[in-house]
Amino acid sequence: MNRLLIVDGHAYAYRAFHAIRELRGPEGLPTNAIYGFVKMLEKMRLHLQPTHLMVVWDGGLSAARMTALPEYKAQRPSMPDDLRPQLDEISNYLAAAGLASYCGEGVEADDYIACLARRAAENGWDVVIASSDKDFMQLVSTRIGLLNPNDKTGAVWTRAQVVAKAGVEPEQVADWLALMGDTVDNIPGVPGVGPKTAAELVKQFGSVSVLFERLGEVKSEKLRMALRAAEANVRRNLELVRLHEVPCEFAAAQLTLKPADRNRLRELFQSWGFKGMLAELESQPEERQAELI
Repeated sequence: MNRLLIVDGHAYAYRAFHAIRELRGPEGLPTNAIYGFVKMLEKMRLHLQPTHLMVVWDGGLSAARMTALPEYKAQRPSMPDDLRPQLDEISNYLAAAGLASYCGEGVEADDYIACLARRAAENGWDVVIASSDKDFMQLVSTRIGLLNPNDKTGAVWTRAQVVAKAGVEPEQVADWLALMGDTVDNIPGVPGVGPKTAAELVKQFGSVSVLFERLGEVKSEKLRMALRAAEANVRRNLELVRLHEVPCEFAAAQLTLKPADRNRLRELFQSWGFKGMLAELESQPEERQAELI
């Protein structure tokens, strides 16, 4: 059975950067994000044993989302100066390790990940998306699972975990998010509507569209008035939080784990001062070159 692991690149790079506060190479350049990323990727591969892998990077904000909400993600701080140069080095590592990566100009990683996951599932593959982004819960199905790094059990989330977390079915997650908004993405929800109330409304009515068709059935007058006043925003939010279709090619050959370039990995580990990884590389037999160290 083919199993594709799709990694949210920026999410894990940031996670690694903040998990390891200070690490520098022989030349004094920061290497904390590189080290943490490589280690986390190694752990995921050992745990999941994927046959195929792709790391996806953000290529900018969606023009459609920015048109709908100019404030979309506007509150996010700029990338730390010490992290920015490490992203290129992580990409160098992936290339040397024989692992695929993708970054499309103006394409948000979430949308490309969703597209690739759907294509793989349609072709009968099992897919695991590695990310803490709650937007991906809307993709969970019998073929697509979610590895949330915040879940210390290491379990691949299925429908059961999504329902336990959100209180709604995976296919209702977008409606749930549209009602309560998303502070991470600077998307305002209905005032006074949090995760629990949003879940109750979605469970009662099934969707945002039906909710507004039957708004008179909402018992609380205060809630009913808040919903009526925010209807336009909620409908807009639904388009913001849904994962968009973007051009993506599903090519199994591009996702295959390829033999690692042992000499290039040696150069990178030496330049970063990763003595432990270098020693492990040197101790490995040639037939293990395609494996992460």
